[in-house]
Amino acid sequence: MARRIAAGAAFGGGSIGLLGAAGMGVVLAEVQLAKRRVGVPDAPIPANGSGWYGLAFGEAQSLRIGLIGDSLAAGQGVRRVGQTPGALLASGLAAVAERPVDLVNVALPGARSNDLDRQVTLMLSDPSRLPDVCVVMIGANDVTHRMQPTQSVRYLSAAVRRLRTAGAEVVVATCPDLGTVEPVYQPLRWLARRTSRQLAAAQTIVTVEQGGRTVSLGDLLGPEFEAHPSEMFGPDHYHPSVDGYATAAMAVLPTVCASLDLWPETDRLDVLRDENMLPVAKAASEAASRGGTEVTGARAPWALLKHRRRRHLPAQEPAPSEARQES
Repeated sequence: MARRIAAGAAFGGGSIGLLGAAGMGVVLAEVQLAKRRVGVPDAPIPANGSGWYGLAFGEAQSLRIGLIGDSLAAGQGVRRVGQTPGALLASGLAAVAERPVDLVNVALPGARSNDLDRQVTLMLSDPSRLPDVCVVMIGANDVTHRMQPTQSVRYLSAAVRRLRTAGAEVVVATCPDLGTVEPVYQPLRWLARRTSRQLAAAQTIVTVEQGGRTVSLGDLLGPEFEAHPSEMFGPDHYHPSVDGYATAAMAVLPTVCASLDLWPETDRLDVLRDENMLPVAKAASEAASRGGTEVTGARAPWALLKHRRRRHLPAQEPAPSEARQES
């Protein structure tokens, strides 16, 4: 496991290296400043978007999508169910498949990778509601709480393996680039970016090994968030805004659809879109630095690097007749 993480980090340019005593003092001071600036007393509690979407297509041949992970998966920072990533993905999947979609969301704000085992157990607890595809969004809290990368990817690998064994397709949205968070300054910004990208690369390696697919969120949320922080960040200056969540969901949706054979596939790689077949560690590193990049396993030790064309998500949240929420 450690060798795989090291391989992903090496392709990304090596380890972070040692900071001098003065540099570490600056970083620690910036950590405290960021903690004071992030968060607001009335930050919205995520709405649980579990329920049915696309019931206009009837109730036969329904699909089931599961969502596990942290506050990003839960939709922390938005107030309406239809603005959460789970609801956006379920609505988008229903529109593409023209079939009803049952969303089961067990994500927990603040969760780290060591909570994945509990969440997967909840997801698989009802044999009659096993997911056809499960989306995992995890990693940011592992970085902020300094969880060892070897531990993080071990928990993720076990979770993906359990879901795949249960028959579900798995799509992991890898650790976002924490260097884009608005209250973070240099050199803490550089350190956060480096650490989160290395974790994202390691997450890709272990996910592909277990038969899952990954989509990088890092660089996708980077330039857009840096250029438009007031639009892309929510009121707590940390979690995405409505537009930010839509951007992330739009990047993940094509891979979710492709995993269920609902997206056009071609054997020819599009070189104009920088698609390629690379060693897994190299593909993982490149994906971590470019958002919206999908990595799918091919013949070992190779992986496919794809940049799928995105389809616009539904502009509005489902009407009450379209989404039957669970209590």
